[in-house]
Amino acid sequence: MAVDTKRPKIWIFSGEASGDDYGAGLARALKALMPDVELKGMGAEKMRSAGVELMVDSTELGIVGFVEVIKHLPFFIRLLGDMVRRAEAERPDCVVLIDYPGFNLRYAERLHRLGIKVVYYISPQVWAWKAGRIPKIVANVDRMLCIFPFEPKVYSGTSMRTEFVGHPLLESLSPYTSRPESRDENVVVLLPGSRRSEISRLLVPLVRAASIVSKRHPGLRFHLPMRNQAGIEFAKGILEREFVDGPMPSLDFSSGDAREWLRRGIAGIAASGTITVEAAILGCPVVVAYKLNWLTWEFAKRVVKLPSITIANLVTGKTVFEECLQNDANPERLADALEAILPGGSRRDEVLEGMRSCVRELGENWPVSRNVASHVLEVAGFAAGGER
Repeated sequence: MAVDTKRPKIWIFSGEASGDDYGAGLARALKALMPDVELKGMGAEKMRSAGVELMVDSTELGIVGFVEVIKHLPFFIRLLGDMVRRAEAERPDCVVLIDYPGFNLRYAERLHRLGIKVVYYISPQVWAWKAGRIPKIVANVDRMLCIFPFEPKVYSGTSMRTEFVGHPLLESLSPYTSRPESRDENVVVLLPGSRRSEISRLLVPLVRAASIVSKRHPGLRFHLPMRNQAGIEFAKGILEREFVDGPMPSLDFSSGDAREWLRRGIAGIAASGTITVEAAILGCPVVVAYKLNWLTWEFAKRVVKLPSITIANLVTGKTVFEECLQNDANPERLADALEAILPGGSRRDEVLEGMRSCVRELGENWPVSRNVASHVLEVAGFAAGGER
């Protein structure tokens, strides 16, 4: 009997830094299960280092906000056309689309027309807004792999197989969580975001809040772990302009080590996003802050119907991390919320227990990337489905 020795061709498409991280974990798991797999896709340095041949470098694709996306539409239309033509020519066995729904859902539709299998890893947030997308997703996606336990029921009653596979950050952060915890009770972490638009809106309120808290707790030091050196210089330029006439609290900067500081700091303030999930897993209580372009904010208020924008709160059904959004992201409100989660603060014990509960709900100790890789290979026609 002849043995099928065809080399599997898997494409992985990610558009943001977090997706690059998850895509890299998936790439390593695929190679562990099937060493001769051919991997191509869209991503950044982590996926490249994991053995993915990048057809598109996604470094500059992390665009946030309705207005910002509109400005870049011609670029995305050209990119979509290029990737559809390449898929038609090369015929991958399966394409894994990681989050990034603005591009990836359109790509899924084109791939389905070509008869190419599609796995969507990390569901679009249809539970938050655009529930009308669900029929289109079901029509174009062969399998949905979810990272939050409440997501599969969103697709219940449809024909699409949907699985909760656990959150990939639990694996990504295991080098930190596997070592003994060591916190400096005098260090508070400030995380104003990685994009310049986020830093421009959040940095000054965060530092002014730090100034208020430092007067109440003189021994505290504040650390800003920025994404890279360019981010540090950008932040320092803002602070030099904003604090000409007034003293700043004790501030230290570093590059590319936010996770290390979340493991070391006693508490913090963080921009809304994946970093807040990292904070929960790494055991650092934070206050969540966010500001948007005013037009984007007005639009979001009308379409997003959720009790919270913070995953730890949604997963546990409780207010684990306090949120200070838009006008509420002001120094006084942020300072009060931060003080409440410092050692001895009124909310600290509650937040610590909430973070532990969140980690359990996200799939503590699950082999997440291996689960995903098994599902992908099954859809591609090469192996049995995922395990827990």
